[in-house]
Amino acid sequence: MTRSGLPVELQTALEALYGHYRKTFDLWQASGIIVPPCFIIVCQNTSISKLVYDYVSGFTRQNEDASTTLVNGRLELFRNFDEYGNPFARPNTLLIDSAQLESGEALDDNFRAMAADEIERFRREIVERTGDPRQADNITDNDLLREVMNTVGKPDRLGESIRCVVSVSMLTEGWDTNTVTHVLGVRAFGTQLLCEQVIGRALRRQSYDLIEEGPDEGLFNVEYADVLGIPFDFTAKPVVAPPQPPRQTIQVRAVRPERDALEIRFPRVEGYRVELPEERLRAEFNADSILELTPDLVGPSITRNAGIIGEEVDLNLEHLEDMRPSTLLFHVTKRLLYTKWRDPGEEPKLHLFGQLKRITKDWLDSCLLCKGGSYPAQLMYQELADIACERITAGITRALVGERPIKALPDPYNPVGSTMHVNFNTSKKRRWQTDPRRCHLNWVVLDSDWEAEFCRVAEAHPRVRAYVKNQGLGLEVPYRFGSETRKYLPDFIVLVDDGHGDDDLLHLIVEIKGYRREDAKEKKATMDTYWVPGVNHLGAQGRWAFAELTEVYQIEADFEAKVEGEFNKIIEAVAAQPVA
Repeated sequence: MTRSGLPVELQTALEALYGHYRKTFDLWQASGIIVPPCFIIVCQNTSISKLVYDYVSGFTRQNEDASTTLVNGRLELFRNFDEYGNPFARPNTLLIDSAQLESGEALDDNFRAMAADEIERFRREIVERTGDPRQADNITDNDLLREVMNTVGKPDRLGESIRCVVSVSMLTEGWDTNTVTHVLGVRAFGTQLLCEQVIGRALRRQSYDLIEEGPDEGLFNVEYADVLGIPFDFTAKPVVAPPQPPRQTIQVRAVRPERDALEIRFPRVEGYRVELPEERLRAEFNADSILELTPDLVGPSITRNAGIIGEEVDLNLEHLEDMRPSTLLFHVTKRLLYTKWRDPGEEPKLHLFGQLKRITKDWLDSCLLCKGGSYPAQLMYQELADIACERITAGITRALVGERPIKALPDPYNPVGSTMHVNFNTSKKRRWQTDPRRCHLNWVVLDSDWEAEFCRVAEAHPRVRAYVKNQGLGLEVPYRFGSETRKYLPDFIVLVDDGHGDDDLLHLIVEIKGYRREDAKEKKATMDTYWVPGVNHLGAQGRWAFAELTEVYQIEADFEAKVEGEFNKIIEAVAAQPVA
């Protein structure tokens, strides 16, 4: 034992691990990371934790003559006092009793006395942040320490500056702090499992960003933990993991109140209702009605079957060529009638079978393409049949636009979204700093270089009043692909002045699309046939339109053409109205 009350072995372990922590701390500082890494010390009981806490952070010693002497912490980065003995406004080291906080009962008097200094400092910080002295009086010691503990490593929160946490008892549940880089167990572990639990509850991935390039694209970076003193059997040999600087993060948020005039509001839609006719049916098919059966959609058309011994056999789909077209037509029409023209609990409208059969035949003849060894008979599979039925129904609905109302069903609990509520952190490096005259948000997080080009065009276009990227915004468009219900997230919302003035701007939803798969056709068809007409029929969120840009070098021309097209449609509609 030494004058500090800690065994020499423990002091040596603390200083050795602290040296490694300091290298990590310096690396983070050099990388521009403001929030410090966190060092966890798990102790057996209150008396040991107090000794460790005093050793690393410093304490005031009471002398025999009633005077006090500051004994500063041995570990510089964890000190709670400066070189002149003045306490820091924000302590670097936190003493916490996990068991007491989670019990829900009042703090033990002994522990409250030990933590009185840090509790008082956190109360002063609350007053500084809020400017209201009553805020500090309305929060209990338990709530205060729990808030500090839960916000360690989180910017602009009480626990932001915490570098070291001395914990009494082990952490009893997962702890959502991904800045923890070192854990020291100052206690006896009866089993290896207990040690694993402590490590598992303290450590979290430091980065959840996916690899953007290379063979591991879309995967997490590998992160290792060096465990000393406990022989974990699942590692053949230790992997030395040098400290990695975390990626620099930014906060994407609405700039309030400076840019509140650029706020964009949008409807949240959970479904659609179409009043389909039951007399004379007709359909309008376009390029998005075409269904291409390819191996990418239906799977391989040739499979080689080879045993360990014996002759290899190629299995193909040539037998599907023998299916009669009338059999396929009957099957698809029946599927269309039973899934799209029957309300739940009702009998199918068999009197429409003849008309649906006529329309289905037109679609099969003009819109079904088979490539790569695929055959029309593969529409006998339910999932592909459902895709065909969606395309046919969209063609029928498209013919009804302007004749029968297509109703969008708003979310009953949250019918309207807004850019005002956007607030999230990201470490993606590809981003665009927005023009304060064009966007309510401070940043646009880019998924491609095409989107950066679009931001440039939108900010320079004379008719654009505001725009926003649909990330963290909450704009979701429900659509069906085959038998599955999905959510489609468009790329941008743009407010366009199409001649109606600033009080009645056109809301243009823009999708930046490169390679178009079959699901992209369903998304566009849903926007053109259901979402846009349905939202415009509601009339509560202004006028809406949809544009899909497919060529990066034609973005400027395509964007201007879409704006001009919508403007011309409105002029024609006004001119067609009879004069009173």
